[in-house]
Amino acid sequence: MPTYVYCVVNQDGTDGEVFEVVQRMSDPPLTTHPETGRPVRQLIQAPNVGGNWTEGSTKSKLSDSNLERLGFAKYQRSEKGVYEKRAGKGPSRLSAD
Repeated sequence: MPTYVYCVVNQDGTDGEVFEVVQRMSDPPLTTHPETGRPVRQLIQAPNVGGNWTEGSTKSKLSDSNLERLGFAKYQRSEKGVYEKRAGKGPSRLSAD
């Protein structure tokens, strides 16, 4: 079931407390807060869908083994001005000097 976001409408018309409710898609939207009875309005919010751009997916795409498999070299700074190879082909160390 999806999670819907609602906002309490204050007496002066400004937005108040924001809260989430898990509801069926077929349920009508809430018009009052379930605990306080104050008027509410439903907020539009982008869905949270995992996919190609999740943190875990990005980590696996940038892993040493995947970069090497794709023909890239990866260097990591080990000390000021010196970079050591972590994956791929190329010299084992690079210097900024």
